[in-house]
This record gives sequence, C-alpha cells and structure tokens, in this order.
Amino acid sequence: MKEDGNTKAEGEETIMGDILVIGIAGGSGSGKTTLTNQIAAQLQESVTVIKHDDYYKPHDEMTYEERCRLNYDHPNAFDTELMIEHLKLLRQGKTVECPVYDYTIHNRSKDTAIINPGQVIIVEGILIFENKELCDLMDIRIFVDTDADLRIIRRIQRDVMERARSLDSVISQYLHTVKPMHEQFVEPSKKNANIIVPEGGYNQVAMEMIRNHILNHLGK
Repeated sequence: MKEDGNTKAEGEETIMGDILVIGIAGGSGSGKTTLTNQIAAQLQESVTVIKHDDYYKPHDEMTYEERCRLNYDHPNAFDTELMIEHLKLLRQGKTVECPVYDYTIHNRSKDTAIINPGQVIIVEGILIFENKELCDLMDIRIFVDTDADLRIIRRIQRDVMERARSLDSVISQYLHTVKPMHEQFVEPSKKNANIIVPEGGYNQVAMEMIRNHILNHLGK
C-alpha cells in the first residue's frame, strides 16, 4: 500500500482534520441501514461507508451447519480490531481492502472491496458503540431507536427475501441470540450516542438535520 507523504513518529497516527466520521448504530432492523443509504445517496462521492457486518470473523474451518449455530450478535463474533485498523487508515486518507461478508453461507466471501476515504466516513453496525476504542474514532455517534416489534418484522422481511433464510430459522435466531444480545450489549451501548433518532431513515426531520450538519462540515 502506498504511504502518504506525512512524516510521523513510530506509532503516531496522522489524522486528516477535514474527514468527518459518523457512527450509526441500533438494533437489527432498526432502520440504520436506511439512514446510512439516504445520507450516502444524497452526498454521493463525498461519503464512504464501512459496515461492521463485513468484519464478521471468518470460519472456513466449520461446516455450514456449524456456522448456522454461531452467535452472530455477540461482540466476539466481529473482527473489530481489523475494523479499527482500517478506520484509522481511512482517517489518514489511505485506501483499505475491506472483507466482504456473504450472509447466504454465514461466512466471509473470497472477495474483498477497495474502500477509498471520503470527506465523510459512515461506520454502521449493531455493536459499533459497544467498543470504546472504535467509539473514540467517531466524531458523531447516532443511535437509531426503534420499537422491538417493528424491528423483528423488518428482520423477517429482510432475511427471508434478501438473504435466503427460512422463516423458522429467522425466528429461532431472533429468540435465541438476537433479542438477548440486544438487551445485553446493543441497548446499553445507546448511552455512548450523541444523538438518538427514532425510526432511523424513516424520520425525515432527523434526516434533514443530519444532512444539514454534514453539508455545513463540507462547506456546502
């Protein structure tokens, strides 16, 4: 990877001051992806998005059936250290090679994605506010707060229609891991947010406020 021209002491991080890092967290099905996509669509090339889901740990050593039984809603399911490393590089204006997760096989894809730094970097995920080091890299932390009944309905629709899951498997996963992990880790992490947005991308008033703040940062 090509290094930039900045000179720094060993271990010292050089951060480009004009890059704004926004964390968007919330429970599964809360609407955080909708909020992220709306911001990205409106600001286009100014925005870079990295998703915590792409940093699920690989489990090539397991069978598909074994991977199906893993708890994907616990902090230990993620390679958060790699995400932190990549976010630091992006904040320095450097390109990273991000893993790509394949939900249909419950494992990382063999593909990777080249992520270039934008003036705004959005970090999205259910547990991104649970890790203090990751939190400290964000300038703004937004928690999308949505009723649990609505979240499970959205999750069922998404996983069955987009991720080729059966209805029974989605409900079982929700009851055994998603719900208890939300209560143990996701909900408590809300205290680390600067802004709490009900309904995520469906909240147009909040969306407009966030958009205006970003545009102000970009000088537009």
